[in-house]
Amino acid sequence: MKVSKFATSVLALAVSAAFSAQAADDRYIVKVDQSKKGIVKALAKKLGADLKVDGNGFFAASFEGKSLSEVKGLLNNPHVQLIEVDHKRHLMSAYSDDAGNPMTQQITPYSVYQSQADQVNFNANAGMKVCVIDSGLDRSNQDFAWSNITGDNDSGTGNWDENGGPHGTHVAGTIGAADNNIGVIGMAPGVDMHIIKVFNADGWGYSSDLAYAAEKCSNAGANIISMSLGGGGANSTEENAFKAFTAAGGLVVAAAGNDGNDVRSFPAGYSSVMMVGGNDADNNRYTESQYPSCTVTSGKGKRQTTTTDETICVEVTAGGVDVLSTYPADMATNSALSADGQAYASSAMENAGNAAGNIYYMGTAEATDSGANGNVCVIDRGVISFHDKVQNCENSGGIGAIIINNEAGMLYATLGDTNSTTIPAAGAAFEDRTALLAAASADVSIGTSDFGLMTGTSMATPAVSGIAALVWSNHNGCTGTEIRDALKATAQDSGAAGHDDYFGHGIVKAKAANDYLTANGCGGGVTPPPVGGDITADASGYRAKGKNKVDVTWSGAATSSVDIYRNGSLRTTTSNDGSYTDSFRTSGSFTYKVCDQGSDNCSSEVTVNF
Repeated sequence: MKVSKFATSVLALAVSAAFSAQAADDRYIVKVDQSKKGIVKALAKKLGADLKVDGNGFFAASFEGKSLSEVKGLLNNPHVQLIEVDHKRHLMSAYSDDAGNPMTQQITPYSVYQSQADQVNFNANAGMKVCVIDSGLDRSNQDFAWSNITGDNDSGTGNWDENGGPHGTHVAGTIGAADNNIGVIGMAPGVDMHIIKVFNADGWGYSSDLAYAAEKCSNAGANIISMSLGGGGANSTEENAFKAFTAAGGLVVAAAGNDGNDVRSFPAGYSSVMMVGGNDADNNRYTESQYPSCTVTSGKGKRQTTTTDETICVEVTAGGVDVLSTYPADMATNSALSADGQAYASSAMENAGNAAGNIYYMGTAEATDSGANGNVCVIDRGVISFHDKVQNCENSGGIGAIIINNEAGMLYATLGDTNSTTIPAAGAAFEDRTALLAAASADVSIGTSDFGLMTGTSMATPAVSGIAALVWSNHNGCTGTEIRDALKATAQDSGAAGHDDYFGHGIVKAKAANDYLTANGCGGGVTPPPVGGDITADASGYRAKGKNKVDVTWSGAATSSVDIYRNGSLRTTTSNDGSYTDSFRTSGSFTYKVCDQGSDNCSSEVTVNF
């Protein structure tokens, strides 16, 4: 069962942790008569102004320690038309990571804010434990409560606390990175974890490995199994292992997949496993997140039936695009960028090192340019590859490169697998283009880090696992299935209105789920069905004596009689003997469901076509 789309390919998308800085609170815009601007600028400089932007009919400057009213009083000049605050502007994401360097301070990833995990306190005394089946958790990263973490090795994979690539360490950080003033913070900070390393050096294993791992998770006392992995094909051994864990009160969570199609991946496709899709920081769907249908068709021809099962498709989504989390030591890269002393958000592309010097604008850098010699190249995205842009800068004598996105947002990119450049190169946001082009000098630094970004449903899955542990820690009398139901009942509806194949019930929300359980109990406020259990039904269509016949069969009903509905309308009330035959002459598609008499405790709908 190869898992390259869940692990190996996601690593190629791993990019650096970004840095950003706040604008000064004493920066103002001075609007002037253009013909007299020089006079006013000279006056401003005498008053201690640090000029930032020189525009047509205005300039912007910082006046250290001075309020707006003070500046207005100092610049009482007839050529000054207006003085106003130079307001801060930020990247327009619905959610974003905290600004700063995770190597020196604690950063909260955007997915924590998006999921409301920051609004719920983790109860460390509740006995929650998450079993992470992946590529190991590298002990070199200190952003974990290691005394709370145990593990198992699997044959041929090596020690569980030595990485088989950064994937498993990144996943574990999203679940439970500690609240310790460094690195990142997980959804359930410091939660107990049990790590099972199942992937070999090539990044794949077998379904039997997962079935055996599920046993180990159970033996370790885990409440939740988290699997950012998958592959094609189902088998009963694997399915039964996860069914048993769920039946014992646990919760199993797995990734939908990153192929961007409607193929059902396993183990996520089993009913006992909660399938998780991905979304980005703007609440949009991760475009490569798989979206298998919730409908199942069985039989052939006139005997064909179709049923709906929301447990075999995407149930919820969580942040899975450019997610910041833990890495094995020095296996990630980060970048720092400043221009004229002002820090800007950036992303590392390639080539560790530092470059500081004057800025030279190279346009789209489609050719060498002697003007770049000894300077930091500022380059627009477009026309040729990122690698060739940086190569042209370096061949021109440039000492560093900053490539600016040509659309809103940060440029996350690499220079490719055959990178032959050596100068530090970083991506920058389109929103900062004007300021970067206006600056005289820049400082670009690319270095190694223990924290980095990854993209995929592999990243969304541990988010949901951690959120489940967080919510469950405050309601530990519930079962895993009840926590699963609460997360679905309170998810933020996204995409098409109501349940859909792409988002399922929507983007998971920790506080909403916690409040829901607090108000309604583990049952979620739903009146339990009568004793006798849930009703299951089936329908089989055929022709007899010139008529269409449908044999409806059922089990699990609790009342002495049952109501049988066809196409949403009551067809008959009949004895609860397990079978009923409907007869009619019209053609078309007909749906049936069986309900306890006079109640809404019903089976799922089944469809018959004539």
